[in-house]
Amino acid sequence: MEKLKKLIRDIPDFPKEGILFRDITTLLKDREGLKEVMDLFKERYSGKGIDYVVGAEARGFIFGAAVAYAIGAGFVPARKPGKLPYKAESISYGLEYGSDTLEIHSDAIEKGKKVLIIDDLLATGGTSKAMVELINKFGAEIVELAFLIELEGLEGRKQLEGNEVYSIIKY
Repeated sequence: MEKLKKLIRDIPDFPKEGILFRDITTLLKDREGLKEVMDLFKERYSGKGIDYVVGAEARGFIFGAAVAYAIGAGFVPARKPGKLPYKAESISYGLEYGSDTLEIHSDAIEKGKKVLIIDDLLATGGTSKAMVELINKFGAEIVELAFLIELEGLEGRKQLEGNEVYSIIKY
């Protein structure tokens, strides 16, 4: 994992003072690094009977759609308000520096289906907890929450108690 960590750029004071932003664009452009990350996700989730991979806008889309393809599942985007053209279920939540809302089409996930939630980063857990609550509205089974990066000091896992959590890189 140290090799992957070296591909992630640290940007201090972004998006506001006191935040150390972990920029994954430097990892994404590295073909070997990106392949290694995708192979790790594929190996972990292949053969688990996952019906849908749900990714949060926007960086969750990068990994979510690719993982869904790799394991033979469908991909469901969780979008910002007003981006989906059909009826949607929504949830609002707090972030470490603000608040936001996510929406999923109301017919996107059937009751009892197996879902993998994927995103780039687990920080305080606000977005991830909201994703869990949103998926629970559908009556689906959450297999696991998967992240490229986990910032352990922010204790986001505490927000997700009762759910399985996997992260490739931990800071």
